[in-house]
Amino acid sequence: MLAALRSIASKTGLALLLGLGPFSVDATLAATSDSFSSISVVATLISVHDGVPPGAETLSAGLELDLADGWKTYWRSPGEVGIPPQVDWNGSNNVSEVEMHWPAPERFTAFGIENFGYSGSVVLPLQVTLDNPGEPAKLTGAVNLLVCSEVCVPETFDLSLSIPKGSGIDSRSAAKVSSFLARVPVEGVQTGVSEATASIDAAKTTLTLEMKSDTVFLSPDVFPELGAGTALGKPDIRLGEGGRRLWARIPILNVLEDQYHDPVLTITDGLERAFTVTPAVASLPPAPPFHLAALTPTSSQMAWIALVAFLGGLILNVMPCVLPVLSIKLSSAIKTQGREPRVVRAGFLVAAGGVMVFMWALATILYLLQQLGFAVGWGLQFQNPAFLALMFVVLTVFSANLFGVFEFSLPLSLQLRLTGSKSASGYGSDFATGFFGAVMATPCSAPFLGTAIAFALAGRGIDILVVFTALGLGLALPYLVIAAAPKLVEVLPKPGRWMLGLKLVLGVMLLGTALWLLWVLTGVAGPLATIAVIAFATALLFVLVRNPLPATPQALNIVLFIVLPMVAAEALERQPATTNEEGNELIAWVTFNRGDIARRVSRGEVVFVDVTADWCLTCKANKALVLERDPVSSALKREGVTAMQADWTRPNEQIARFLEANNRYGIPFNAIYGPAEPDGIVLSEILSAKDVLSALEKAQAFNPEPEPEPDGQANK
Repeated sequence: MLAALRSIASKTGLALLLGLGPFSVDATLAATSDSFSSISVVATLISVHDGVPPGAETLSAGLELDLADGWKTYWRSPGEVGIPPQVDWNGSNNVSEVEMHWPAPERFTAFGIENFGYSGSVVLPLQVTLDNPGEPAKLTGAVNLLVCSEVCVPETFDLSLSIPKGSGIDSRSAAKVSSFLARVPVEGVQTGVSEATASIDAAKTTLTLEMKSDTVFLSPDVFPELGAGTALGKPDIRLGEGGRRLWARIPILNVLEDQYHDPVLTITDGLERAFTVTPAVASLPPAPPFHLAALTPTSSQMAWIALVAFLGGLILNVMPCVLPVLSIKLSSAIKTQGREPRVVRAGFLVAAGGVMVFMWALATILYLLQQLGFAVGWGLQFQNPAFLALMFVVLTVFSANLFGVFEFSLPLSLQLRLTGSKSASGYGSDFATGFFGAVMATPCSAPFLGTAIAFALAGRGIDILVVFTALGLGLALPYLVIAAAPKLVEVLPKPGRWMLGLKLVLGVMLLGTALWLLWVLTGVAGPLATIAVIAFATALLFVLVRNPLPATPQALNIVLFIVLPMVAAEALERQPATTNEEGNELIAWVTFNRGDIARRVSRGEVVFVDVTADWCLTCKANKALVLERDPVSSALKREGVTAMQADWTRPNEQIARFLEANNRYGIPFNAIYGPAEPDGIVLSEILSAKDVLSALEKAQAFNPEPEPEPDGQANK
């Protein structure tokens, strides 16, 4: 049908140029409808034919859109935010079908997302099929059009065009329709493409394609279609084989699974060439026509990022995550008073070693997971039920010992390693204190930390090692300072009866941490898994306190009751219901949806995005100290402001992609989007009311003046 229409258009164009053909050309006749006019667009129905020729079965027409400067509308596949022009032709007379053709689009970025559409003047060619050939027709369309600038405005209006009997041609309308019809992408053998292949990875994060053309590519662009609601990033397009091979890699930011389909590709190359192909789908991505050269940071850059990581680790020492475990070291430090300086130094060096061992182990695990294609980030182990169960059991044992539940009853060396009641030659408790202090630091974030982690996880293996080493040194600095000057321990109070009270306080702190982990576990794995973990932890305490068996079976029982909670947490894990509609919420959070951010901003709203998790203590502090207090709380409840929350307590691919798109690999993450800041304002990890209010004000554009009533409306 499109080929036939192109043929008619080409013949009509020739008639216009030579003054020949079966139709007379009369430029004085206006084959157009009355126009709809607004501040953003002027819309008109135009027709190539001023009249319906005898016996004519089809007519050529067009929907002409003259968009104001800075305004755009959308293609048939608009991206995540837009809506393509839609027209209901049911009000027409003597019209059985209207087929709309789509000229090749242009690319533009709206609200941080790649979109496909049109700007300036565009004509959408229409092929009108008549019920009664050769008879007069009336083309009436109810148009739904979304136009966007800093905000998006849905325009709804009617256009009507009556075409009587006749044989005239409107030269100006014919030229417009023919011009844009020539821009409609060709298909099939006309594409000149001999081979086209595309591949999408299993996680649907990247589309890679290649094609070979008989015609050399000059400056091509690629417009993929993967289904409604798909959000795409900027394509990386490369040419090879003298410009006859096109290779492209395109980030996929969001996919609606129920709308997804295999890729369809439209390629443009200037105004003269546009075609659409359906590529063969391959399991492996096509190789690029170039060799990737690693971008290696300079030594000064590495030194700077190492300093940033060191400062981030140092600040973690005063974050709430680490304090309960550091309290154990405080207790044991008091006990070292009077000992030889070398013993004190060795103990604190071993504690620093525990910090570094954990950091190096974490760096190794993250690197291996990254190489295997998994999403990685700071604190993600707290999304794992087995890890949470293990940490709960360990901290429960720590706190029970501080309460004196099994002060002298732990078998073998376990008591020495967990409680700090070591001999002069044993440093197991020092190592455990440093190691678990580093573990407990991971659910917290701090200034400088996000920058360093993002640099590491986006770089090479050596970058990860350098950053995590510097981070560990910053976290271990208090231990290293005392190791360098062991006599600093002497400034602490002398041991005495007051230490019994201190032990109770420290025990309460650790028990509170353990209960917090239990709460996180409930959110991650569900209540049944939590009950099972509590039962096995209680059984472990019974074994430790009562010591009912000989040494070897006793040790086996201890190992068994440490492993069983981990197994139970994984086995009984279930998907909890996801909702943000809790009755005790002070802020009316809406559930995170990446596409909804852009849609709300396009309507003139400001969107505050909070990526949080039950295990993120910094997130909880931000919420309690800033977000849920005035004046921020009131600002987030204002009309035109939407508070959107992304709960990352459990693994979530969409949230992980959103963070990665913002070059972040940990939380908290807070950003504010608005008409004046469509790409978002990213806030610091530690929020302040001043920063939040300032960003909210900056993101809100001035409201446009009320739209004047159009001078003329279209025919109804």
